[in-house]
Amino acid sequence: MTNFDAAIQAMLDNKTKPLGALGQLEDLAAQICRVQQSLSPELKQPTILVFAADHGLSAEGVSAFPSEVTAQMVLNFVAGGAAINVFCQQHNIALQIIDAGVAQPFDADLPIIHCKAGQGTQSALRGAAMTTAQLTHCRTNARALVTQAKANGSNVMGFGEMGIGNTSSAALIMHYVTGRPLTECVGRGTGLDDAGWHRKLDVLERVVTQHGPMSDPESVLQSVGGFEIAMISYAMEAAYEQDMLVLVDGFIATAAALLCVKRQPASRAAMVFCHQSDESGHRHMLDYLDARPLLQLHLRLGEGTGCALAYPLLQAAVAFTRDMASFASAGVSNRDTSPTSEP
Repeated sequence: MTNFDAAIQAMLDNKTKPLGALGQLEDLAAQICRVQQSLSPELKQPTILVFAADHGLSAEGVSAFPSEVTAQMVLNFVAGGAAINVFCQQHNIALQIIDAGVAQPFDADLPIIHCKAGQGTQSALRGAAMTTAQLTHCRTNARALVTQAKANGSNVMGFGEMGIGNTSSAALIMHYVTGRPLTECVGRGTGLDDAGWHRKLDVLERVVTQHGPMSDPESVLQSVGGFEIAMISYAMEAAYEQDMLVLVDGFIATAAALLCVKRQPASRAAMVFCHQSDESGHRHMLDYLDARPLLQLHLRLGEGTGCALAYPLLQAAVAFTRDMASFASAGVSNRDTSPTSEP
């Protein structure tokens, strides 16, 4: 334990409560203090970036929804009609929508961030999902977005996604990074029935057979990833490097986090895992990262909704750290200073 870690623990232990009585909220408070290197942390300009992109694998029948839903949902975000819009507005969180690679073109004046890496990835069943140039495009643009958010005053960022077929890409990333068998990685996504799940598993098994073993995170990302997953992963790394808190949403965002931690293990310390998704493989991902999620609400929506819903818990952790009285300041006897009775 470093001297600063000891100072954090002493500060928490001397609040007017029994030791550890605020449970996981104390762990969250300590994490925020460590990321900000401050015993009086603060949350500034919370921002959620939602990256949208299409996947070539969607043409292989791995999703219950058609690929055009990706573009339709982008328009819904712009109109303010999605769950993430509602929750961000409720908690005063800035929301930005990014076209990372939606197959459909958008008007240049649509109020989103236009940085399309391509009109959807190629099918990983037919070859690499993206080119080296496209991967570089994702890295450059993602890092620039985080740098801009930091310049605008943000020190806490969440990441969401929209992309039909992206649970397949995330399952493949999970398989390659964690070594779990595909049967434990593949879930039902947007609501596949049993036949659809078996079809999805078959497609992904064929993808793994085609690409063979991989361990390098960049190779995994280029071979089976998605543009939105790539941008989230690089954005997470950039946020960590700029001393920002990283809010991790569900299954897709955690796949991006797996790649980020694989590239930069120290980035794990900045990550707050907001919830455990109902997508079947997410629990295994969280276990691999030794992560305890803040919420378990049986969500499986994506969009960064878990980040927005968990944000008030970060506010609570910061509030009690800054404002809760200590035993000394409140004139309350600590158990260590209570008088003992004479024998």
